[in-house]
Order: sequence, then structure tokens, then C-alpha cells
Amino acid sequence: MSSVNDFNPKIDQTVQVFDNFYNYDENIPAAEYDVVLSYFKSVMNTAEQAENFTTSIFRIAQESGDSAMDILQQFYGQTGPQLTLSLCYYLNSTRSNATLLGLLQPTAPNYWTARNVRQ
Repeated sequence: MSSVNDFNPKIDQTVQVFDNFYNYDENIPAAEYDVVLSYFKSVMNTAEQAENFTTSIFRIAQESGDSAMDILQQFYGQTGPQLTLSLCYYLNSTRSNATLLGLLQPTAPNYWTARNVRQ
């Protein structure tokens, strides 16, 4: 007798994650997506923040070659400021030098780039 909780192998067990701003699109296992999303829902203030950081983790994992679960494992047990520092570190690894994130001390962008952006 089979259980009602068995998965149907004919149904796709992946989630398509995409980000139009960074032109990022990837199919990932649904179980991994659910674990990462549920973690960020437990530590973030809104569901939108959790979804954005979940997408960022999978984007970072794809670009760095690391597993999203390995990256997430480093966040467990961190307090708010520690988590913010860790997220800044990982997000800065995928950003342009003109858009780096800073914590406690703002980053200084290239003068000419900043000048062009302000005008």
C-alpha cells in the first residue's frame, strides 16, 4: 500500500527562480528552495524580503559554484548584525564595484562613476 505523501515522479520537482534585473534564470530543486525560503521567512520582516534574499542565495551559489545549502548553513545561529555582515559579504561578491553594500561605514565608489550616476 502506498502513502498519500509519496511524490509523483511525473511531476517536475523543480522551481524556476528568475530575476529580471540581473537577467538570472535557473531551475532548482523545490526542496532546497523551500528550505532557504523558510529560513529567510523566519529571520526577515516581510515575505518579499525573504523571497528576494532567497533568489540572491541561489544566484550567489550559481556564480560561486558553491551549494546554496552550504551557504545557508553559514547563516544559522547568527544574530541580526552578524547575518547582515554575512549577507553583505556574499552579495558584494556578485555586484559591480559601483554598487557595493556597506555596513557601519559607507563604501566609497569611484568618483567618476558616482558623478555620472548623479547627473
